[in-house]
Amino acid sequence: MTCPAGHPTTATDYCDVCGVAMPAGGSAAVPTPPPSPVATTCPACQAPNVADALFCEACGYDFTTGTMPRRDPVPAPGPVAASASLAPALEGWVAEVWVDPDWYADQESTDPLPSPGLPTVVQLATTSVLIGRASRSRNISPDIDLASDNGISRRHAQLTTDGTRWWVEDLGSSNGTYVGSSVGALPTVPVVPGQKQEVGPDDRIYLGAWTRIILRRAAPGELPA
Repeated sequence: MTCPAGHPTTATDYCDVCGVAMPAGGSAAVPTPPPSPVATTCPACQAPNVADALFCEACGYDFTTGTMPRRDPVPAPGPVAASASLAPALEGWVAEVWVDPDWYADQESTDPLPSPGLPTVVQLATTSVLIGRASRSRNISPDIDLASDNGISRRHAQLTTDGTRWWVEDLGSSNGTYVGSSVGALPTVPVVPGQKQEVGPDDRIYLGAWTRIILRRAAPGELPA
């Protein structure tokens, strides 16, 4: 005989062990614990879930429809603009962009020559500088944008420097890239596309219908602080 507290006893009135009153009619029935719910294994990730779960707690699998949850696609990274923005920073250099009447006459361009005047001074902020003409549709953003000169290709040439010396590389332009001295005749032999040619301190870069570029150190106070 067992008392309501679960102790074995021979007495019928009070438990021999704990003294609790015995129920009439013999031993008290020990309550049976409710059955544990049967776990459901997710077919997608094999994680255990309760039997009546609607979704897998681990991966979101829908037990009702038998499908995985819809996930929004990860947007693809946008195209990187064709410029030298990822190159190391550079300080203290500028490019003078001139309209050169002599180069214009030598090219025999049909476009009208802009009025020659003072040069446009462009700060060279990185060690790799793209020369060309901007194109929003092709995502091209040159560091030296020669938009007014139609003889310039979109990606015409690339300048590189070690901080002291400069090189120019033609990127397969339509009209070529030329390097010539500041004195003497205009250059007639273009830079070989894909090959770097050094630009000396007294050299000038000629390209397009009328453009001449001079690379030089910035004058004191010429650049923003």
